[in-house]
Amino acid sequence: MRRAGILMPISALPSPCGIGTLGAAAREFVDFLAAGGQSCWQILPVCPTSFGDSPYQSFSSYAGNPYFIDLEDLAAEGLLEAAEFWELNWGSDPARVDYGLLYEARYPVLRKACGRLLEEDPPEFARFREEHRDWLEDYALFMALKEKHGGVSWFQWPEGERLRRPEALAAAREELAGEAAFWQAVQYLFFRQWKALKAYANSRGISIIGDLPIYVSGDSADVWANSEQFQLDGEGRPTEVAGCPPDGFSADGQLWGNPLFDWERMKADGYQWWLRRIAFQFRIYDTLRIDHFRGFDAYYAIPYGDTTARNGRWRPGPGIRFFETVERVLGPRDIIAEDLGFLTDSVGKLLAETGYPGMKVLEFAFDSRDTGGGYLPHCYTPHCVAYTGTHDNDTIQGWMASAPAEDTALARAYLRLNEQEGFHWGMMRSVWASAADLAVIQFQDLLGLGSEARMNIPSTLGGNNWRWRTAPGTYGEKLARRLRREMEIYQRLPAQ
Repeated sequence: MRRAGILMPISALPSPCGIGTLGAAAREFVDFLAAGGQSCWQILPVCPTSFGDSPYQSFSSYAGNPYFIDLEDLAAEGLLEAAEFWELNWGSDPARVDYGLLYEARYPVLRKACGRLLEEDPPEFARFREEHRDWLEDYALFMALKEKHGGVSWFQWPEGERLRRPEALAAAREELAGEAAFWQAVQYLFFRQWKALKAYANSRGISIIGDLPIYVSGDSADVWANSEQFQLDGEGRPTEVAGCPPDGFSADGQLWGNPLFDWERMKADGYQWWLRRIAFQFRIYDTLRIDHFRGFDAYYAIPYGDTTARNGRWRPGPGIRFFETVERVLGPRDIIAEDLGFLTDSVGKLLAETGYPGMKVLEFAFDSRDTGGGYLPHCYTPHCVAYTGTHDNDTIQGWMASAPAEDTALARAYLRLNEQEGFHWGMMRSVWASAADLAVIQFQDLLGLGSEARMNIPSTLGGNNWRWRTAPGTYGEKLARRLRREMEIYQRLPAQ
């Protein structure tokens, strides 16, 4: 069945409180998707952001982002007073998220809401704590300890807490019981709102495509509470870290810095850590995009402490046995493999063996630095997901304005682009017209925005990364009607 979807981060939704949330604007976006003949809403990871504000570097791969909790919805149920958040400064630029300001302003408001929730102590909260016990208690204690130690990485905590000595953990649980309860309450509020939003989306015929980063942040409850699953030394520090080698796009490669998995240790216990993680993701998403799929075939290991990725080396990943275990234990799942970048024959073989659809990014088709990834639309097979670009790409209009002239000339000739209409419509149509079963468009491209709306520039920190937001009223009836007409033409309307 031919389908279409929109890539739109939760953070980029309009909101009067500094960042997109799970409230009214998210429900209105679902209505827009349904009116526009879409079947899917693809989002970025919804976990808490940490250093660099990236959703791919989080304090937990399970927890929800506290910033996404809608304050108006909390007020509607009596957990907040309107004056407790309306009068605060949430930033002067509605087109940008100010993460520093959010950090200072959001948590005092959430503490008021959570204080009232903890006073009520509803039975639903107790059930939530029990249902999520396998990760929630460690996460809440981790965040409480991080607060106690001024936000520093757990690598810098006192030895007893850093290495999880039983007596140190027992003392911390007693000392920080109130703070840990706050972090548990925050997660309850997030997942209650998330559950309601997902149910609303599904009721409108919209499925949610979530995003699972292959790696987790070193400074996370995931690593702190499961250190035996990672390549760490006796002090809890990584021996090697993740990244990508130098290529035509980056002379130094990409140094991500995430700790690497101890795949032999994971294999020995049947990949239990991964099975729990994937099973949890499918409790909150309908489809899962696995980021950096090639890392399951072979991963790039960089010596810890290096400042570039130049000295890394490839090591074998778990391969097909891992995915066979996932399917045997969890059953068949709707998974998209992010198979972008330099791909070897073995990665292609692994993708074929899993049966997962891979990704095709149209902007890559015209990049003269690319050695050939089958990204031209006439190469697409039905069993793939086609994109004009992802969150790591420039917008279409931005790419047309900044890419080398020979690249954009090829795009103009191949796609017969019409500058008067806007290059974005021609490029989107080529993706919708392709044989791909699913075509996903960045919302910025649907609006025809330039590089100012780019979500992320890989291998860079700060700047405008992860900060773009759309303005109120951008997803209205007129745009929905035009989008739906395109879906009719290219036979991507949902089945009635």
